[in-house]
Amino acid sequence: MSQVKTISGKGIPLRGDDIDTDRIIPARFLRCVTFEGLGEQVFADDRSALNGQHPFDLPQYRGAKILVVNANFGCGSSREHAPQAIIRWGIQGIIGESFAEIFFGNCIANGVPCVTASGETVKHLQDLIESNPDIPLDLSLEKMEVELGDFTASISMGEGSRQMLLEGSWDSCGQLIQDIESIRETAAKLPYLSYS
Repeated sequence: MSQVKTISGKGIPLRGDDIDTDRIIPARFLRCVTFEGLGEQVFADDRSALNGQHPFDLPQYRGAKILVVNANFGCGSSREHAPQAIIRWGIQGIIGESFAEIFFGNCIANGVPCVTASGETVKHLQDLIESNPDIPLDLSLEKMEVELGDFTASISMGEGSRQMLLEGSWDSCGQLIQDIESIRETAAKLPYLSYS
């Protein structure tokens, strides 16, 4: 199973409250059969409007793993495409002031921690990343801290979600693979299932 304990890498700041799922991945991209290619379309309309000046287009943030956002991130419709687009761009963790509940749940179901910090901490992280985007950012679910250079701050996350990530129990497919022999034994005993 895939345990998520620490995420380390470059950060990417995305400023603004109430960034909804339609901004994250516009509705016209929801017709896909799989989530392949959604990473290229993340924030498509915002990026187009900013003519290459959106953080997801700036070269200094290429390869970033941790997104730093403000309040009520992921509000709006409950499309799983939104976290999938962010994940497929390369993001592995998100730090924010707050998250919409369904967006948060979709992220956890995909092994992406969404941790919260105070507005002051988030703004300071965004400022630090903008001033020196190459400084590695460390998000630790074990210590419940974020570190960026000399700056360290506490982060928060519901204990149930945190434990799911730390233990790897968020990964239902991984659990099935890990327990394949037990599943085979159970399936062999079922009278309505022809199993070989």
